Amino acid sequence: MVRTAVSQTLRAVAAGGFALAVGVRGLNVSSANAEPASLTGSWSGNGSISFSSGSKERARCRARFAKTGASSYAMSATCATPSAKVDQSATLYKSGANSYTGSFFNQQYNTGGSIRITVSGRTQSVRLSGEAGSAIFKLRKL
Repeated sequence: MVRTAVSQTLRAVAAGGFALAVGVRGLNVSSANAEPASLTGSWSGNGSISFSSGSKERARCRARFAKTGASSYAMSATCATPSAKVDQSATLYKSGANSYTGSFFNQQYNTGGSIRITVSGRTQSVRLSGEAGSAIFKLRKL
């Protein structure tokens, strides 16, 4: 039961931009002194997932961003907790100065959700939320 809840949360959060699984549909990324192109490349870090049941679990993610248009990006990410590993994808759009919004999808569990990212130099703060729970991550550019 706990493993199922972890899997559900991971699948949802994972897609949101290198985040973990929780169920995310919008991604927001802002970067102090960084241009939108700075989102491209590989990022890695860790954080925590809070499940709708109230339990929490540490998680680790690795994400790759590629520019797909003038103001759009594609993301693929793999995230893991001690009990599960998930892959997800996301489509992001520039929504302000160095901030992006979008949606993620986890094909393994047929779920998605919203995500917000704030970029500051070579660091990203990521927040995801969805029906299975929420997640917070700090990622660094590799």
